Amino acid sequence: MKANKATVLTFAEKCKSILSSNWQGQLNTIKADAKGSKEDIYTSKVKYICKRGKPYLWVPEKELHNVNVVVDERCSFAVTNPIPGPLASLLRSLRKTPPRIALTGEVVPLTEEKVQSATKVLREVIWSEQKAMSESSYTVSGILSSSDHSCTSRSESLKELLEGDENYIVYKFNQRSCMHVDGSGETHKIDTEDMAATKADLLAPLSAKLIDGINQSAARRRALMLFCCTYLNANAKDAYMLSIDRKGFEVLSKVPSPGFKDGFGQFEWKEFRLSLKEEARDVEAFCRQLVEMEEEAVKEVSGHSGLA
Repeated sequence: MKANKATVLTFAEKCKSILSSNWQGQLNTIKADAKGSKEDIYTSKVKYICKRGKPYLWVPEKELHNVNVVVDERCSFAVTNPIPGPLASLLRSLRKTPPRIALTGEVVPLTEEKVQSATKVLREVIWSEQKAMSESSYTVSGILSSSDHSCTSRSESLKELLEGDENYIVYKFNQRSCMHVDGSGETHKIDTEDMAATKADLLAPLSAKLIDGINQSAARRRALMLFCCTYLNANAKDAYMLSIDRKGFEVLSKVPSPGFKDGFGQFEWKEFRLSLKEEARDVEAFCRQLVEMEEEAVKEVSGHSGLA
């Protein structure tokens, strides 16, 4: 018997998936002047891609970062799990933050030849997302098209690096440490060897669009409420998809507070984890299993109603 057949991602896998699901992060460098490094930190958002698991940052030429790293190449890079749309508003109202990672290390400017290589990978990243969307089934395309395209499309955001008027300096980020920070603020230090050996979840690049597409659909959210009732015995009055991965997904549900199990009185938002029957190797497989779960939940509820 195996030690365990994990139904959740490891923290290293979560970190890699956050890196793959987003396309911009917060770069922090040490402010510098003629006297050298100072203690003040300069911060701004920059866009990036991952190549062989490492972040490559596109920093606008006008940014102060480019001056700072000449004197001191040490920096940190923070990336948040992208959660757009109505879920983002709800999390803010609950004073919850999306999971995020904090990387420390150094940045190295690329030579012109390596910039061309990184730009080629950038084009491939954009193309792969657009290809996946154009070739998706009716069910998948329906979910993806329900999302807010302006804030969930990685390809559209990254295309600005190629088509805009801005000039950039491209850096490779050499990681020295990694920290995972969950939604409650609890931190987990990730071993650098584990991080290097871990691959990102294949659902990650389209996870923002999938999550928002589901949350923008009243029918899909009703299905999430059914999941809570059928699989978790929780009487949910509302529900949102919180995260997805190849092993399952997490739902944020509005359920009766302890002591109010009859459905009356106060409610609270609580996170639940549901596992898939088999690992989803791509978006199609995930959505197929999601639909199957919806059908099972409807049959379960209908069956009980018939007996009543």
